[in-house]
Amino acid sequence: MADEATSNEPLANGADTQPTIGLITQYVKDLSFENPNSPAVYQWQDQPEIDVQFNIGTDKPGEDVFEVILKVEVKAKTAQGAAFAADLTYGGLFAVRNISDEQLHPFLFAEAPRLLFPFARRVLADAVRDGGFAPLVLDPIDFNGLYLQQMQTQAAQQGEQPAGHA
Repeated sequence: MADEATSNEPLANGADTQPTIGLITQYVKDLSFENPNSPAVYQWQDQPEIDVQFNIGTDKPGEDVFEVILKVEVKAKTAQGAAFAADLTYGGLFAVRNISDEQLHPFLFAEAPRLLFPFARRVLADAVRDGGFAPLVLDPIDFNGLYLQQMQTQAAQQGEQPAGHA
């Protein structure tokens, strides 16, 4: 009797052709926290201005496996100087099978970061708290809206470029 799990023949019910996406693992790839003006910073009375920057990247480390990287940079400054700086690179590995490129790109740059963000936010909040500050609680981010905005901007830029040479 042949073992169906190891057979190279297509499954009768079409299960091997169904689109599937699964989170394999998520992890802190890099974390940096700087408190350059300690201990004086703990005496400052001003509330710091917080600047938060995000970047999303992807890689394909294996067949049907994609790494999605969410990079978050936070800088807190007051009139007296830098309160703290935190940089987090948070990654997730996703198994992707039978997904078209039209569906894959929005997943990698909108949906996957949305799935990773709550965990990255917790890591940052803990790092800031462990640095002696009130935990930094980042507001939820509309990654889908940002993705659509980015695609519209790229389409507009491509529309402004000349189509070719005459």
